Amino acid sequence: MTPLNAASAPHTSSLDLGGRTALVTGAAGGIGGACALRLAAAGAEVRAVDRDAAGLKTLAERAGGLAGTVEPHVLDLTDLDAAEVAAAGTDVLVNNAGLQLVRPIEDFPPDVFHTVLTVMLEAPFRLIRGALPHMYGQGWGRIVNISSVHGLRASAYKSAYVAAKHGLEGLSKTAALEGAPHGVTSNCVNPGYVRTPLVEQQLADQAEAHGIPEERVLTEVLLQDSAVKRLVEPEEVAEAVAYLCGPQASFVTGTSLVLDGGWTAH
Repeated sequence: MTPLNAASAPHTSSLDLGGRTALVTGAAGGIGGACALRLAAAGAEVRAVDRDAAGLKTLAERAGGLAGTVEPHVLDLTDLDAAEVAAAGTDVLVNNAGLQLVRPIEDFPPDVFHTVLTVMLEAPFRLIRGALPHMYGQGWGRIVNISSVHGLRASAYKSAYVAAKHGLEGLSKTAALEGAPHGVTSNCVNPGYVRTPLVEQQLADQAEAHGIPEERVLTEVLLQDSAVKRLVEPEEVAEAVAYLCGPQASFVTGTSLVLDGGWTAH
């Protein structure tokens, strides 16, 4: 076997995003908040986008003392034109914002279905569209789409969420193919159930849908297909995002980084 020379030897390096601008949607809490803080710790100037002004203010306060900054941007992503404008000049884009409603298809409100697809699929498209000219111009960019195990697997009663995440997977792959000649990578991060308010809300919804007490929902419904019987922590997802932004991941594009506790191993 030919030994590696010094020029080609693997190297390790901590993430340094000094001088880079990152935009994170759904940043007021949960996964988005953890991602915003992680990227700011790496030196990025983070545009934290959410419609929750109070949550963004708290996030910015938590970022005090980090190498980078967190700047609150109050924005409702159903305003698609504003979303595209907000992404201009972005070096790192993390599409995270999401919402969930658990209902059988025949009872699913069409207006909610439309809103879910707007926020979780059309808004990411517009954000990517707004970010790419700058990324292409400098020959470097990182797009990280927070998908889900539901981007790879379906669950009953989640038609809008599953449809949006499956669509996000396809959008991410397309962006990867188009971005590759320009030094831009695009990937998905696919966690199982994460300890967030969105999941906590599902406990009551799933209890009603399945006709069981809330205390049984976590083990018998949410974690039924997971080999690791716990929720994913937001900080674990943020570390996966950070990995995809680092120099060691420059050849990783058009794929999905799965953090599902063995769910998709079945």
